[in-house]
Amino acid sequence: MSDDASADQPGPRHAAIIMDGNGRWAKSRGRPRSFGHKRGVETVRRTVEDAGDLGVRYLTLFSFSTENWSRPADEVGALFELLKHYVEADLEGLARRGVRIRIIGRRDNLGPDLIAIIDRAEARTRENAEFHLTIAFNYGGRDELLRASQSVARAAADGTLNPDTLDEAGLAGHLDTAELPDVDLMIRTSGEQRISNFLLWQAAYAELVFLDVLWPDFDRQDLARAIDTYRQRSRRYGGVDAGAA
Repeated sequence: MSDDASADQPGPRHAAIIMDGNGRWAKSRGRPRSFGHKRGVETVRRTVEDAGDLGVRYLTLFSFSTENWSRPADEVGALFELLKHYVEADLEGLARRGVRIRIIGRRDNLGPDLIAIIDRAEARTRENAEFHLTIAFNYGGRDELLRASQSVARAAADGTLNPDTLDEAGLAGHLDTAELPDVDLMIRTSGEQRISNFLLWQAAYAELVFLDVLWPDFDRQDLARAIDTYRQRSRRYGGVDAGAA
């Protein structure tokens, strides 16, 4: 297989990746988990460039889940510092390349310094449209649906929304991803085969690809392989193939 996915079939517009395996990658080398997370940030940088080159317009990365708070405090702290460092170090370069940055997830339990960095990144890149990079941080799919439901309930209570006319598009407008298209391709690295509470609504009809490669080792060829797999599948959305009997 070549490094680049073939161009004879449409590729995914929106790809989402569960970046799994940093800790195991570090452990196999006798290093702390934080070392694996740091190497994983380098993979993020490569993947953002590779995704754009391979025709992906929207890339959403699962960085820190609402369940990750149960991890050791030093590891949680390291993950927070890595997000700060990545945004601060890469923001201007991403902005110049036309990348729009969004950070989705809960913010009510994040520190003011991190919120300020997130706000600055989103404001700096708000007018960009060449490529859309979304980082799910302090995010959980069930938590997102709960917050969206609370938002709908408040709108109904104050009379700005009629629950009887609410449709799927209306509910989607209350999600963190209101401005994004649904996920076409969801990739998980490390060999695990579950979606771990990631984009439950948005990935309802996503094609799932599980790769037996740890995230720090994920490269352009792996991404191209996942895109090739996506292109070989028939997306029927509950229907049948046009040529089926």
